[in-house]
Amino acid sequence: MQEEEITLDLRDFYYILKKRRMLIAIVTVVCTLVAGILSFFIIKPTYEATTTIIIGKPESDGKDSTQYNDVMMYQNLVKTYAKIASSNTVMESTSNKLKGTIGVGELKKKISAAPQEGTQILQITGQSKDPKQAVNMVNAVVQAFVSESKRVFPTGGDIQVMDKVQFPDKPIKPKKALNMAIAFFVGLMASVGFSFMLECMDNTIKTEEDVARYLDMPIIGIIPRGEV
Repeated sequence: MQEEEITLDLRDFYYILKKRRMLIAIVTVVCTLVAGILSFFIIKPTYEATTTIIIGKPESDGKDSTQYNDVMMYQNLVKTYAKIASSNTVMESTSNKLKGTIGVGELKKKISAAPQEGTQILQITGQSKDPKQAVNMVNAVVQAFVSESKRVFPTGGDIQVMDKVQFPDKPIKPKKALNMAIAFFVGLMASVGFSFMLECMDNTIKTEEDVARYLDMPIIGIIPRGEV
């Protein structure tokens, strides 16, 4: 008995999908096309410029070699330098270097400074719709950060730029293929769910299959629709 019910449920599922296949196909295709149009033509691409800075011991500290405790200390110091790089003072100085073209509030949204876990490296990243602006922002932040760090933390570590900012050739977002794949999946799931909802709300009998399914009666004959 239980096997019969499971088979019947699967048949119902297949029947609904077959009956609403056009609706499912149209909704899925439309969602995918809309996501493609938005990703390719509407949403402006965002570019990212990045530089890395290493924090080490000062050259004039009188020590001949770097000890394990020194490494751990400078790894912890990187977190302090990340806060300095994100401070209002550095952002104000950066805005001044960019001649006020970008305000402090906007810079704080576009610039991030993150310590790399387990290292003495600080990564500074800038995002913008204009790749040239992204590069200019990061360069200006680095200059302001180095200057401000030496002023407020003169006994801290030695700051050296590891990787210079490279001009971004490709945008990091929107991720066109991913957006279209998500839209396809969402459209498919939404259309299938909507199809089942319509089927539950529809209690009319339209075809001979419906007679056999819902009334469990044999079909004796079919009256063809006449031409007007």
